Amino acid sequence: MPPRLGLITRNPESWCSAQLLKSMMKKGVDSVYFSLSDITAKVAGKTFAVTNTEIDILKELNAILIRPIGRGSLEEIIFRLDVLRRLEKKGLLVINPPRSIEISADKYRSLSLMEEEGIPVPPTIATEDSEAALGAFQELDGDVIIKPIFGSRGMGIGRVTDPETAWRIFHTLSYTRHVLYIQKFIPHGTRDMRLFVVGDRVIAAMYREANSWKTNIDRGARPIPFEPSEELEDLAVKVAKTIGCKVSGVDVMESEEGYVVNEINSQPGFKGLQLVTKINIADEIVDYIVENIRL
Repeated sequence: MPPRLGLITRNPESWCSAQLLKSMMKKGVDSVYFSLSDITAKVAGKTFAVTNTEIDILKELNAILIRPIGRGSLEEIIFRLDVLRRLEKKGLLVINPPRSIEISADKYRSLSLMEEEGIPVPPTIATEDSEAALGAFQELDGDVIIKPIFGSRGMGIGRVTDPETAWRIFHTLSYTRHVLYIQKFIPHGTRDMRLFVVGDRVIAAMYREANSWKTNIDRGARPIPFEPSEELEDLAVKVAKTIGCKVSGVDVMESEEGYVVNEINSQPGFKGLQLVTKINIADEIVDYIVENIRL
């Protein structure tokens, strides 16, 4: 009997979700899709979690792949992660594990764990105090990146080099009760590297070439193929293992001092990368999940 996989997605027709569903069909893997908000979780009931399509997740699925967790209030996000943790505890294979999703979404926590493992990361200071943030601005040589501690796709990120501008930004963010997450700007030209890790290996990589220091594909950067060195592959795999991701996108900058890891994405898109690699990324992800199902 073929395995049955659940794809958690807000839109099954989005490019990445469609590629994954196509791969599952091609490989003879039964699949169903739904969003996390479709799940009804029960305690002390006959079933644990049932979607609005009446699927008993624990009884009918062998694994679920999260693509992505979706937007929501703090209460909704915490509940979704609680559901995923309990499904995992009950023996269901969850990719990525909920703990790794939680950690990677928190830039401060994920960067802290990397630094503890000896992984090179940008000097970073986080505070809730605007005056402390101004001190951090000077400590980081007056050239910093300010970014939301939770966020993705390069949204809400800015470079600040002027003390007066820094004062205005820091006081405004502090007043609106944001954590001030400040990183030393690392000169890296107009490109960085995205390495796609599945399991314990890098399956594909690309340069992300832009017209400025911002290199997100969603913000207009261009994918360029390249073959990473063994050193770079080992670094990316170490990052993924440190955070606990089974499927991830690791972003690395090239600085004068060497490689610097910017962040890890636990729910990476791969449309841009697929354009510049012969590896079928969706196939690699599906193969990994099937190989690791506990039947």
